[in-house]
Amino acid sequence: MNFQILDIDHVVIRVTNLDGMTRFYRDVLGCTVERERLDIGLMQMRAGRSLIDLLQVGGPIDRPESGVPGAGRNMDHVCLRIEPFDADALKTWFTARDVRIGEQAMRYGADGYGSSLYLFDPEGNMVELKGPPTDGPRA
Repeated sequence: MNFQILDIDHVVIRVTNLDGMTRFYRDVLGCTVERERLDIGLMQMRAGRSLIDLLQVGGPIDRPESGVPGAGRNMDHVCLRIEPFDADALKTWFTARDVRIGEQAMRYGADGYGSSLYLFDPEGNMVELKGPPTDGPRA
């Protein structure tokens, strides 16, 4: 069988506070609620062409083998491609919302090298915001 990966369909993040995490991804990052399945502890957020699924720890479809929240990390970070990318404006936006900001750097991604900024959601998951490709310095 021959197949090609087109892009990321969705990422699932296990969460302990579904309401708080929904507010962060909606109000701070600008995702929209695509599908709400509170009966199974799932909130699906639209992030461009992809989805970020927020899965309630201990909910009906959470798997016990996923472990105790915070005891380990199965995902380093999720990267969201954004435009426009203005690092100073982004930092101001997130600082005003008490979002912990990580480092800014030129990083390689699906579209090539470009500016990116790390930040952390309310449960400590790292989110990378990646701007358009540039011909700038490579890291």
